[in-house]
Amino acid sequence: MRKLSFSLVAIAAIVLLPTFARSWGDQGHTAINRVAAEKIPADMPQFLKNATSRIAWEGPEPDRWRSVLEKTLNAAQAPEHFINLEQVDWLKPLPPDRYRFIQAIYEYRAQHPNADVPQPERIGFQPYVTIEVFDRLKVAFREFRRAQAGGRSTADAEANAIFYAGWLGHYVGDGANPMHTSIQYNGWVGANPKGYTTAHDVHTKMESVFVGANPEVTRFADSVGAPKHLDHPFEDYIVYLRESQSQIERAYELEKARGFDGKGTRESREFIRQQLGRGSQMLLNMWYTAWLDSAKEPEPWRGGKQEQRYWKAPKEDRSAQAFKE
Repeated sequence: MRKLSFSLVAIAAIVLLPTFARSWGDQGHTAINRVAAEKIPADMPQFLKNATSRIAWEGPEPDRWRSVLEKTLNAAQAPEHFINLEQVDWLKPLPPDRYRFIQAIYEYRAQHPNADVPQPERIGFQPYVTIEVFDRLKVAFREFRRAQAGGRSTADAEANAIFYAGWLGHYVGDGANPMHTSIQYNGWVGANPKGYTTAHDVHTKMESVFVGANPEVTRFADSVGAPKHLDHPFEDYIVYLRESQSQIERAYELEKARGFDGKGTRESREFIRQQLGRGSQMLLNMWYTAWLDSAKEPEPWRGGKQEQRYWKAPKEDRSAQAFKE
């Protein structure tokens, strides 16, 4: 009986979580990274462009971490592939860092016990892991500048930057997929007057099976232009996610018209091509922004007491532990 109960829980987890599907498949994520790397302009470090093959290979990397053989890693990073934006419509603007986001959700749950707001890991951390890896890339670029200015080897900084650039590409690519931004991630839920599919295979069918069967959708280089500097990277990335979310119903319309079956339709192929191209353009923009912003040196650390922020777990969630920054 205990084995049966565990099996039922495992099945429920697979059905309910959007993170078990391999977003865009290897082909889509590889193409997003490759095209962005090929478009790196002359005023960015050319070691990055020279590493196009490695950066492309890194595109699917976080999906390789989603294995039952590495349960701790899988559990820790699973919520980073998505965010259900409808579940935080009340939270505008979104806080700028992961822990303020977590704190805001638990405070809201405590104040509105009847509200349908799940725990933060059920909502997802997609924009937070993205901006965190973006910052890592910026630091790597800064170290490259320092080594270059000091006449030292830049090899180590280059290796870090190449990995972070590829890693960042995965999450930016996830953000281009409407189903990684919505509660409608794998079959329509709630009111459904237009009769969209409620099957729990639509996510994988659209982003992996269809892309794999139609390699022409990964030929989107013509839709990726010169990079633009993002003046407000986090806020600009949220706008990008909301643009993706706005396409969720279009995805279901196409599925209803059998657009993701086999070769699909011209409209469905162009839809996927556009989303992949959006992901590659945003990735290139973020690389470019990290490079330009890395020229600024931080203020030297002078010690002193750090600001402390505490959060107390609400009564209905005794499993959560107090945290402090």
